[in-house]
Amino acid sequence: MKMQRREVLGVLTAAAGSALLPGSLMGAEPSPEANALPRERVTGIGGLFFRAQDPKTLAQWYQDHLGVLVTPQSSDDPVWNQQAGPTSFTPFPEQTKYIGDATRQWMINFRVVNLDRMVAQLESAGVTVKLDPTAYPYGRFAHTHDPEGNSIELWQPLTSPAVK
Repeated sequence: MKMQRREVLGVLTAAAGSALLPGSLMGAEPSPEANALPRERVTGIGGLFFRAQDPKTLAQWYQDHLGVLVTPQSSDDPVWNQQAGPTSFTPFPEQTKYIGDATRQWMINFRVVNLDRMVAQLESAGVTVKLDPTAYPYGRFAHTHDPEGNSIELWQPLTSPAVK
């Protein structure tokens, strides 16, 4: 049975918060496919590169509204360091509506500590955000777009303590 994206995120969240040893998840032995993984693996996403109509303005929007620092131009510039946590790498069928506009090839999902505060911050800056009213077993979600129409999903994982 094919897992839905949100089910995958739920599994990732459970696995990330688990102290179980490999192969002991749900008491099962590792599958032959798991043993076929390459010995060397990537350790995370080191960057996201995409085309933009106005790269400087769009980079500034991400920095101003989401706190994503632009790529340093000198050794003195700060670099954006993301927190470790679950990451979903999920290709979707071409006809999916989940990503939004069919002419767009990607959607980025940002983990947040406090979804309500992030939504309020964006809305106070005039950014339209659609908050999903459902609290899933693995977290909460909201959707928005950057100024060029790229889809952004905000995710507060269940394991993310809300800042008070």
